[in-house]
Amino acid sequence: MPNLLNTQPNLARPDDFYEALIDMHRDLDETQSQAANAQLILLLANHIGDHDVLLAAMSETRAGVVASPESTPA
Repeated sequence: MPNLLNTQPNLARPDDFYEALIDMHRDLDETQSQAANAQLILLLANHIGDHDVLLAAMSETRAGVVASPESTPA
């Protein structure tokens, strides 16, 4: 299966995006922040619309979290 997921830097204005993402979370408590993330994920998934691309993104994300040293209990 070809790699359907673009993992190369692709944001025209990455700093502006990051700032907007941080602003979206400003003044939200933890529960609201998690809900905002979930809603953003679902909106972007709907926009992408390609099941195989979404599966590739989920697989890549999980692999990154499982492999990270921060996720390993001390």
